[in-house]
Amino acid sequence: MSFIQIIEYKTTRGDEFNALLDSWVEKNAGNRVATRALQTRDRDQENVYLNIVEFPSYEQAMENSNRPETTELAAQLATLCDGPPVFRNLDVLNEWTFQG
Repeated sequence: MSFIQIIEYKTTRGDEFNALLDSWVEKNAGNRVATRALQTRDRDQENVYLNIVEFPSYEQAMENSNRPETTELAAQLATLCDGPPVFRNLDVLNEWTFQG
């Protein structure tokens, strides 16, 4: 069963956050567990963002969370946030794809 983790955070340092995230994505090309990731901005709350990351399974997501490079990235990103992130851990029960 696939698994999605949503990470909600608030930052006024978005450019620095994105530069660090982009650098990590580039550095870890070909060595990632996640199958898809989206970065979103809340239209109703200033400086609030949500990253939506999809994994093949919960177990693989937790393995990814325990990787040293993931732990290091999370610590670096936390220094750029205006408080601790909020994590939502979701099992995917159904999936639909719509066209038109």
